Amino acid sequence: MITVEQLSLRQGAFRLDDVSFTVPAGRYAVLMGRTGTGKTTVLEAIAGLRRIRSGRVLLADRDVTREKPGARNIGYVPQDGALFTSMTVRDNLGFALAIRRWPREKIDARVRELADLLGIPHLLDRHTAGLSGGEAQRVALGRALAAHPPVLLLDEPLSALDEDTRNEMYALLQSVRARTGVTALHVTHSATDADRLADVVFRLRDGRISA
Repeated sequence: MITVEQLSLRQGAFRLDDVSFTVPAGRYAVLMGRTGTGKTTVLEAIAGLRRIRSGRVLLADRDVTREKPGARNIGYVPQDGALFTSMTVRDNLGFALAIRRWPREKIDARVRELADLLGIPHLLDRHTAGLSGGEAQRVALGRALAAHPPVLLLDEPLSALDEDTRNEMYALLQSVRARTGVTALHVTHSATDADRLADVVFRLRDGRISA
């Protein structure tokens, strides 16, 4: 579950006040709004990447408002994917596990499991710099899911993809959600994303959330 209670933020002249919503456990929520309304700011606040003035963030019934990003046990897919281009796909998928000091054999097993889930076993030994947009998004998704987070945050993950690839990613995201049970919050301005993926839709307008 993702719960945001009376969240207030400031960023220069930009402000959000009293933002509240709940994504039930295991559901796929889409947060919509025009460019500049603060969708990404809300997502970053949930992830711990943006300082808040007041309010609370609860993830899987745990208050994480004052916890650092790494302690929140979330998977996060930023808009640009932010893959490590000097690493192979295999190393990108295993990165979060390596810094958690998982044993090598468990990292290898989890990487194989993720590659099978995402349909990318053939990419494991390639470097990420030459991947297509759809391939890169699959790797970014796998890296976010590596440590079995109960919560997945996605920032415009499909915005740069062509129509055919977007359709493939819709099917993949639906499959991932069904197979992992993860609670997801997906930020977008695309009504098609919401129609294809969402159980719950929130709209951010004039600094306020409406369902």
